[in-house]
Amino acid sequence: MNLIDALTAVLGDGGVLEGEAMGRKPFGDMSLTSTSLPRALVRPRNTEEVSAVLRLCHEAHVPVIVQGGLTGLAGGANPGGNEIALSLERLRGIEEVDTASATMVVRAGTPLEACQKAAAEHGLFLALDLGSRGSCHIGGNLATNAGGIRVIRYGMAREQVLGLEVVLADGTILSSMNRMLKNNAGYDLKHLFIGSEGTLGIITRAVLRLHPPPGEIATVLCAVERYEDVVRLLRRAQSALGGIVAYEAMWRDYFHFNTKALGLSFFEKDHGFAIIIESTNEPAAVERFLAGAHDEGLIVDAIVARSTREAREIWSVREGYPIDTLPNLMNFDVSLPIGQIGDYAETCTTALLKRWPDAHVSFFGHVGDSNVHICFSAEQADVHDVDEIVYGVLGNYHGSISAEHGIGTLKRPWLHLSRSPAEISLMRGLKQALDPRGILNPGKVI
Repeated sequence: MNLIDALTAVLGDGGVLEGEAMGRKPFGDMSLTSTSLPRALVRPRNTEEVSAVLRLCHEAHVPVIVQGGLTGLAGGANPGGNEIALSLERLRGIEEVDTASATMVVRAGTPLEACQKAAAEHGLFLALDLGSRGSCHIGGNLATNAGGIRVIRYGMAREQVLGLEVVLADGTILSSMNRMLKNNAGYDLKHLFIGSEGTLGIITRAVLRLHPPPGEIATVLCAVERYEDVVRLLRRAQSALGGIVAYEAMWRDYFHFNTKALGLSFFEKDHGFAIIIESTNEPAAVERFLAGAHDEGLIVDAIVARSTREAREIWSVREGYPIDTLPNLMNFDVSLPIGQIGDYAETCTTALLKRWPDAHVSFFGHVGDSNVHICFSAEQADVHDVDEIVYGVLGNYHGSISAEHGIGTLKRPWLHLSRSPAEISLMRGLKQALDPRGILNPGKVI
């Protein structure tokens, strides 16, 4: 029996798709850099079927790539043409919400937004939040250690996980569905797989940590002129308000482009930076904070959203969907020490515009967690040439080439800028130990 027949026998009708029956979705992720469809698409319904698929592929020495919501931007879910693509779209559902321990057990193919809603229905709060919440899968969020807009208060995806169930390359099911906040019984194995981008094992289920609801959130948009004041305002907000949920910065060009495209107007003129602050403090405390920041010269103007609609308009500028219409758009996700971000942005912009004078270059990011995103658009620019400038400049600041998007295939050539030879060697050793035949997401990360 050949591999496809064996997989069909295990997964049944509709469990294995080939050729045109796969459609275009398995072609690749949102980076739009894939050039091939996989050999076949398998759609397991539970952990046992995932195990059976990997056991068969391991025995046949056939590579497997994992696909979730396909919202990634680093090429991590792109097929090379000869792999079996394993989709987790049918492995979805909330198995349990435990209000006593404030935990949730979910399957890996469950959309993030569904997890958020289930927590809210039980009076609890799932802190992880991304713009792609309606499409991305929780398994992919964990496999890439996703960040999002609330990292400054709640941490990365890693901090939201108590336990995992993972299937190893040979089909072994590793179930460590811990539900306790404290558990020092040996190595905490879940951290091997969170952020590993499906190269060490396939996450099938997770125990997520929940929180009390943050309550009413005040959304504020501030105008700031200098990056130094962006940092000072952040520290003042953390000291004076305490309950900061988000702190997002938009450089002048990014803010101007999106407000104009969306037909929105907030300030009478352009300023160096527009800052979104979300706080759980009482309105009076927020007003006092803004007045004090203005008196100190940290902000030159500010708007407090008076309704959900106004808050949504402010966030629509930050989400920046109009940017996606730019030709040959390239998105970058980097991190570096907060105090150096402003200088990096200036140096990087200067270098890019020197090479492509008519290019669009703009910056935005979370800043409070050291993460900044770069939007670059130029008709004739080669991806490698742009990477060389963006990451080359970053290397001078000892930053990370990936703050929250992962490495995938697109950032792999530049990994040496953010990881030492000893670190990369250890990564290769872990890969060899857990996946000796190299079948899991080959060519990704390392």
